[in-house]
Amino acid sequence: MMKMKKNTKILLSVLILIAAVAALWYLDANKNQYSYAISILQRSAIYAIAAVAMNMLTGFTGLFSLGQAGFMAIGAYTVAILTIPVEMRANVYYINGIADFLANLSLPFWAALILGGVLAALVGFFVGIPVLRLKSDYLAIATLGFSEIIRAIIAAPQLDRITNGSYGLKSIPAFSSVFEAFFIAGICILLMILIINSSYGRAFKAIKEDETAAQAMGINLFKHKSMSFIISCFFTGIAGGLLAVFMRSIDSKTFQIALTYDILLIVVLGGLGSITGSVIGAFLMTAGREWLRFFDNPLMIGGFQVPLFRTGFRMVIFSLILMAVVLYYRKGLFGDKEFTWDRMYNFFIRLRDRIRRKTPEKGDKGNV
Repeated sequence: MMKMKKNTKILLSVLILIAAVAALWYLDANKNQYSYAISILQRSAIYAIAAVAMNMLTGFTGLFSLGQAGFMAIGAYTVAILTIPVEMRANVYYINGIADFLANLSLPFWAALILGGVLAALVGFFVGIPVLRLKSDYLAIATLGFSEIIRAIIAAPQLDRITNGSYGLKSIPAFSSVFEAFFIAGICILLMILIINSSYGRAFKAIKEDETAAQAMGINLFKHKSMSFIISCFFTGIAGGLLAVFMRSIDSKTFQIALTYDILLIVVLGGLGSITGSVIGAFLMTAGREWLRFFDNPLMIGGFQVPLFRTGFRMVIFSLILMAVVLYYRKGLFGDKEFTWDRMYNFFIRLRDRIRRKTPEKGDKGNV
């Protein structure tokens, strides 16, 4: 495999970063004109955090969990409760009022976000004690059950004065700028990359490959499984907190099992064991759903209305595209590989050679 020069790689990376920052700066300066595009990109960045966190657990440690929606709910409600302006809380908790200890309790966004992640990790610690001894489908069913329990507790009328029960929370402050969501997403994903490439990350990968061999090498299975689960819960809680700020209003229905399936779909689409795949998959899936919205609108051709173009047809097309991608790329778009400039360079070299082989040289008598 041919390799690019190190200086060239650095230059390309810097240029890509500058281009991304310039694009975000332009969007931030024209918020009103590009609000729809900004919302798609911000949601994609939030889903990217949750997808990488799930991939750390499923793709790198081999633990199949379906509790992401529940842990996102913990982070979201923590951020929402602690950041809603004090003067607006009477309008939010208008049924039974707000608990006395929360009435004047307020935290800066960044502090509430970290606290939301910590609380999600703490719940993950206690949930992990009984469920991490299970394997495969049993673990998935158990975590799915705990996710629904968390959602039911949030909506319980006994907690109306804390979570506002089934009425949900509104008036959540929005992001201060377009850069905020992407900056936090970048920091979170970078931290997860560092963890995966550390000695703990290598232990996670060993557990996924062969638990018996990993244990024989001195790896404490329960300790490292718990560590992977707790770290994943922490960043999932962070993603939930960002989702609350993005949506401005939330309720328990926001965190149904469909949200977990969306995150799982991103991970599978990008590739189990690929951080790059999870990030790109998040942007492709979120943007793809929005770009196909024209299928939901009636289509007239020469006075004839195409019968298939109606509300809901967008998801049929989207599902067919996903099926085609999964059938063609059975391990996802990236498999268990990561994006590298060397791989990109070799791809174009192979493409160039293939074109040259198909194009006859001047003077050749072969058929064109």
